[in-house]
Amino acid sequence: MNIEINPAGTWYHGSNRIFDTLRTGSTITQWRALAEAFSHRPTALGYEDDGTITHNGTEPGFLYVIDETITVGVDIHPHPHTTMDENAEFLTDRPLKVKLMKKL
Repeated sequence: MNIEINPAGTWYHGSNRIFDTLRTGSTITQWRALAEAFSHRPTALGYEDDGTITHNGTEPGFLYVIDETITVGVDIHPHPHTTMDENAEFLTDRPLKVKLMKKL
């Protein structure tokens, strides 16, 4: 699957916890549905070339948006050990402010 990054685009994080600052080393993505899926804490997750995501997560989750400007290569970097396609997952290099978008 081809995932393009929009440098000025929205970045998301999914979690089953409430907080206002994302820790260094956390995973973020511009693929909203992926963040939503990860918020349910699955032990298995997969996706098809058309973007359809399947997972076995059952926990209630929360979708966050990064609430500050970030730069790829400065504030975040590609996840070095991902099993997903290029640009699906990035890791944070510093704490980032987040805003809760919705409960899932």
